[in-house]
Amino acid sequence: MSGIVVIGAGQAGASLAAKARLLGFPGPITLIGEEPVEPYQRPPLSKGYLLGEIGLERLSLRASSFWKDYDINLVLGQSATAIDRATKSVRAGGRTFQYEHLAIATGSIAKRLPVAMGGSLKGVYTIRNVADVEAMAVEFLPARRLLIVGGGYIGLEAAAVGAKLGLNVTLVEIAPRILQRVAASETSDFFRALHSANGVLIKEGTGLDRLLGEDRVSGALLSDGTELPVDFVIVGIGVTPRTRLAEEAGLAIDDGIRTDSAGRTSDPSIWAAGECASFPYEGRHIRLESVGHAIDHGELVAKNILGASQAYEARPWFWSDQYDVKLQIAGLNVGYDRVVERAGGQGSLSIWYYRGEQLLAVDAINDGRAYMIGKRILESRQTIPPQYVVDGSKDVKSLLAHAVNLAEAA
Repeated sequence: MSGIVVIGAGQAGASLAAKARLLGFPGPITLIGEEPVEPYQRPPLSKGYLLGEIGLERLSLRASSFWKDYDINLVLGQSATAIDRATKSVRAGGRTFQYEHLAIATGSIAKRLPVAMGGSLKGVYTIRNVADVEAMAVEFLPARRLLIVGGGYIGLEAAAVGAKLGLNVTLVEIAPRILQRVAASETSDFFRALHSANGVLIKEGTGLDRLLGEDRVSGALLSDGTELPVDFVIVGIGVTPRTRLAEEAGLAIDDGIRTDSAGRTSDPSIWAAGECASFPYEGRHIRLESVGHAIDHGELVAKNILGASQAYEARPWFWSDQYDVKLQIAGLNVGYDRVVERAGGQGSLSIWYYRGEQLLAVDAINDGRAYMIGKRILESRQTIPPQYVVDGSKDVKSLLAHAVNLAEAA
């Protein structure tokens, strides 16, 4: 008997499979994952797990008994190799799995340095799964020299781990500033100062020419001519959606597997969820790389497989932990033309992004209240005037009430 087959046992795939069963799907559910471990959460990999503060058992998304109790067939340590749309089947690990509904939740793969730049040398790592972190864990010894390529959140989180463990950390970012692709200069300024205060050397506007070494990395030549001795390297230059299976099956691709608002691909029997999926958002197709999106999108697709016919309304949120600082982000700042800052108590700070008078996103730095208020305003599709946000005489709780009053008066 065919049922639901899910390719990808990450956050989106696991959420989809679990939700489908909890909603009462009566047929077989098979969850195929290429890693040999049960579904787990990935964000702590570059934070607590890399630091050694969190064990593998705490990463698990569900207790092992859940999958058995709810009759979800886990096929682990096996990669799906082909989708046959004509026979509605998937090949994985030498076996064939028939489906009524197929969901692709293959996530993304970390970008690697080209071989010509030394990307294949030993001692060069990316952070994407448990195996990646376990492979590099032996490198984190005090006084060793760590080079991080890329000043996004993954690179900065790895830099914080290295600094906390006593390594000599250098981070290079080819853009004029760290976090340039994802945050305003005000947020970049905060984290640059934070890392500098913790001994990390940040070189912005500086690219990597190539890594040096015969078999194992031993140094790096930077674009400004600087040559650095290094013991190991972490590459954090972004990810690429995993679309190969979908492409080979002839599905529509648009910076990810293109779906409609329900999560359905160009084949009505095939769905896509999470980071690998490109979905409609405010008149365009986008991808999101976040846990919240993976859960929400996966569960929405499960509902629609069971006939709900609901459109996905993305409510983006993200977070990053570095040292004793928690950054929480609500919304998407794409297209902002103005930012304002609001000081919180005890050194906390929030940065509010606007396009005209419309609030787009909030970066909250050690300011959970500002994050929650901003998130609620954004999710209600309301706004709050910039001048009200920066008025220090206004309590942060009053921002939500003011936004509601404005919306009611409109």
